[in-house]
Amino acid sequence: MNSYGPHWYAAVMGTGIVAIALSAPPVTLPGAASAATVFWLLDLALLAVVALVGWRAWRAARRTGGPLLGHLHDPVLAHSYGAVAMGLMTAGAATGAVGGRWLGGGALAIEVVLWVAGTVIGLVTALVVPYCAITLHDVRADSAFGGWLMPVVPPMVSAATGTVLLGHLPAGEARATVFVLLCAGFGIALVATFLILPAVWQRVLRHGAGEARTVPTLWIVLGPLGQSITAAHHLTVAAPVALPGQDPDLLRAVFLVFALPVCGFALLWLALAAALTVRQLRAGLPFAPTWWSFTFPIGTMVTGTTALATATDLRLFAGLATVLLVGLLAAWTVVAAATLRAVRAARRTRPARDNPRARLVGSLP
Repeated sequence: MNSYGPHWYAAVMGTGIVAIALSAPPVTLPGAASAATVFWLLDLALLAVVALVGWRAWRAARRTGGPLLGHLHDPVLAHSYGAVAMGLMTAGAATGAVGGRWLGGGALAIEVVLWVAGTVIGLVTALVVPYCAITLHDVRADSAFGGWLMPVVPPMVSAATGTVLLGHLPAGEARATVFVLLCAGFGIALVATFLILPAVWQRVLRHGAGEARTVPTLWIVLGPLGQSITAAHHLTVAAPVALPGQDPDLLRAVFLVFALPVCGFALLWLALAAALTVRQLRAGLPFAPTWWSFTFPIGTMVTGTTALATATDLRLFAGLATVLLVGLLAAWTVVAAATLRAVRAARRTRPARDNPRARLVGSLP
């Protein structure tokens, strides 16, 4: 098991997206609202635990004189810093979608704080992590993997979740400015995704799926694809509110022209990733934190296909979103259970408590 690192925010992402998906399911599901509340509360608890352990790790690095962001030097873990930003924003969006019934106006305040923090961190990772990859990492022909998308996708999450906040801004310059910035964030992540995807595709074709623990990262590719559909839908719906005078019918047509081909490719990649995962399962797929890659990306496909169902009113997309939601719940259950087993095993075998490093490593597997 690995020691603490930013990759553990993927558990926050994967749990929060379940709460979001259940808060507005594609079809009526008995008990969905109650289940969404449970996942939301669990997500906030996970965020608190992971953030607390991260703060302890940062304090330990300060005391020992080690690098405060040491994972930036790791050519694999450096990319997982994007999970910090997305974890914060996903927890914020889940609070906005579910927590209003319990917290009233406090839910909006939490959502805004987490969205702002996640957006700022996400913009930093989108710049700093590629810079480190260029200047510090040894990047070979077979180095590309789905995790390369992690640091550049957060601006897309900002765009998808930030549109909810537009209605709380004063009409005019302020609202229009934020809307334009959300569109820019959408563009940052979309273009970066289109640059990285060919490298991942070529790596898989020429060098295979990679070692067992990296196979789940193939599912990360679904994240920016599904999230781009969700963000595009939210932005086109919000455009007439932020920039009065826009034609809703034209915006809907633009959304469909973009979203339908992206959804088609995403389903192709989902089938390919599933086939490669089944192949690896037959050979053995030991648990690793990368298993959380099975959750958030599928969740974005749920929200993306739900958006298409809303825009087209077709049962095809409502049915597809429902199937994906069932898959998301199954994936989360399996990964969460495996994580709990790994945590228990790590606690039984960790070194003595009087070792400072053991206390840090033992905080999370």
